This record gives sequence, C-alpha cells and structure tokens, in this order.
Amino acid sequence: MEGDKANGGGGGDVVLLNCFVSPFGNRVKIALARKGVAYEEKSENLAAKSPLLLSSNPVHAKIPVLLVGGKAVSESLVILEFVEEVFSSAGEPLLPGDPYARAQARFWASYIDTKLPECAKRVWQSPKGAAAAEEGKRDMVAVLNTLEAELGGKPYFGGEAFGYVDVALVPFAPWFTTYERLGGFSVAAECPALAAWAARCVRENECVAASLPEAESVFQFVCGMRKHFGLD
Repeated sequence: MEGDKANGGGGGDVVLLNCFVSPFGNRVKIALARKGVAYEEKSENLAAKSPLLLSSNPVHAKIPVLLVGGKAVSESLVILEFVEEVFSSAGEPLLPGDPYARAQARFWASYIDTKLPECAKRVWQSPKGAAAAEEGKRDMVAVLNTLEAELGGKPYFGGEAFGYVDVALVPFAPWFTTYERLGGFSVAAECPALAAWAARCVRENECVAASLPEAESVFQFVCGMRKHFGLD
C-alpha cells in the first residue's frame, strides 16, 4: 500500500481473487487502478478453487472476491460500490454525484449483468452452429444494440467522463473476438458505435489498458475449455 492516500482510509492489505479472463474480476482491477489503490492479485483455478476463495465466498464460491484488511467482499458490482466508498478520497469517482444519474448508472450496470453473461454463455458454451448458440448470438446482438442506443453519441455512458457503466461493460470487450468467431458475427458491423466506444475506453484510459487481457488469450482459454467439455 502507499499510505492513506492510496487506501482511502480503508486500512490493511488489499487482495483480489481473480481469474485473468473474468470480466467480473477485471472490473475490480479497473476500479482499483482508477483509484490508485495498490493491491495483490491472486489467480484462481476455477476447476480447483483455493481454500481462500471457498472460505472468503462460502455462499457462491465464485470470483471476484476483494479482501481488505482480511475482510471479504463478493459480487463485482457490490465490490465496485465498496471501492467507491472505502477509497473515496483516492483517484477519480466511479459513480456520478447526482442521485438520478447514479440510479441510471446502477440500472444499466444491472442490465448488463442480467442480460449479457447469459446469452454470451450460450454462444461460447454450445457446439458451434447449435440452436442454442444461434439463439445466444441473436439475443446478444439485441443486448448490444440496446446498450449502443443508450450510449448514443456520447463518448462514455455517463457523458464525457469514463465511469461506472463503462467499468461494468468494457471488461467484456476482450471477449468480443471469441463471441464473433464462435457465433459467426461481427460486433463492429452490428454495433459500430459500441465497438468504437470499447476501443476508446482502452485508448484513453490507462486503468483499462493495464487491466484487460488480450482478446486472443481469451479465445485460446475458451478453446481449451470447449475442448475439455467436448464441444469442439
């Protein structure tokens, strides 16, 4: 840690339990980087979860988990709000100051988590060309179109500044290549403004660029998973 400025008065060591391809864990990485919080990342093998993960998140046994001073916080959107509160004096805010704008940001982050992961799983966890994969692709394009409509002509979802909804969505961008190759479509062709937004997030925000895996690494990881489960 780098003292009170970095830890925002939260105290204690900060440890993130994560898997490098996880959009949910990588949200937390972006938030911590934006706040300038020093932390240790511990990589989890989700096929053989560590005793630390199982004891830190006994209800769901899922990543991410953020440990601050030995206390565990689970669920990525909950962690983002925790980071915003505990490290409030550090870095740039994640949520807008206006209550209505905060409510809108929370709505769209919830929309992302309710809609996108489920249809994404049908694309990458189904045999290529299967009905489930085709339905997943169709539903994913509809979700991305809805998000693109909400983005409109703004640089970021909250307006001029990178913020909460951007943090919630941009970790899915390295997965776009995987969705495209397995689903047989192009995000840039279907949602050009959203594709440009994703590139802008990486180009203009070091906290994003430093926190996300390469798209090809994600694809190779997924290929290994699909081979393991006999999908290819």
